[in-house]
Amino acid sequence: QGQFVESGGGLVQPGGSLRLSCTSSGSIFSSTGMGWYRQAPGQQHRVVARMTSRGSASYEASVRGRFTVSRDNARNTVYLQMDKLQPEDTAVYYCNDFSPDPSRWGRGTQVTVSL
Repeated sequence: QGQFVESGGGLVQPGGSLRLSCTSSGSIFSSTGMGWYRQAPGQQHRVVARMTSRGSASYEASVRGRFTVSRDNARNTVYLQMDKLQPEDTAVYYCNDFSPDPSRWGRGTQVTVSL
């Protein structure tokens, strides 16, 4: 299993939207699923959203109702649609296994929410 590769980040104003993509050289899904994580400066990775291998999604409380995780099996890609972005969403976003594999962290994609 290779590293994950994230893309789609950028600078957006509060209330705006972004869609992040995640792919991998191996299967995007482990036997248990995958997750989106974010890391703000000086902090550890924190889970944002997870999806099981059966497609059941769960969300961290602060993003519930604003973020949506989805997948395209044919493209081996998972997406994170982020709406109504807020400054506190600013972080580097990563994808990884449902239980993160330290060897598979990619470079992430920077999301900055600011006027």
